[in-house]
Amino acid sequence: MTDSATDVPPLPNTGRTGEEGGETVLRPPSNPVNRRAIGWWLTRALLTVVPPVLVLGLLALLIAPARPWLLLSAAVVGVPGLVYAVVMPPWRYRMHRWEMTRDALFTRAGWVREQWWVAPMARIQTAHTIRGPLQRMFRLSTVVVTTASAAGPLKIDGLDYKQAWDLVDELGDVAQTETGDAA
Repeated sequence: MTDSATDVPPLPNTGRTGEEGGETVLRPPSNPVNRRAIGWWLTRALLTVVPPVLVLGLLALLIAPARPWLLLSAAVVGVPGLVYAVVMPPWRYRMHRWEMTRDALFTRAGWVREQWWVAPMARIQTAHTIRGPLQRMFRLSTVVVTTASAAGPLKIDGLDYKQAWDLVDELGDVAQTETGDAA
């Protein structure tokens, strides 16, 4: 696995965003999220998988007649959960990218289903950060950008909290100065 945004082939010319020789193209965003996001995603996955496995294991110790079924249930939950916890974080890190240009904010996210978003600067309405307890523990933030679109907000998970703050500040400045199609 590589950490570069170039491991994904460029999309065909859409004539919408990005610049290449005077014409505009959609291209992969270049900035990875913070590497600490791998630990954050791993911890979230383990917090989802481990408690049910522990409960099933404890019940297997306490209820002898049901022990085989409870241990089988723990294995059915635990084995795929462990695979998920090991595979998902690095794969997700490889996929998550973002980039801000003077014309647009680009994001790419997902680990099973890849999602690309482009938000023209003229369409950005608000930008803010979200930091849950686990994110604070890993010194990370999620940037949420709302646009004049029915598609919903753009989210960039796993940014260093200082970088997220700076990005929101810069997007706020852009939202105040851009008139775009809102004028």
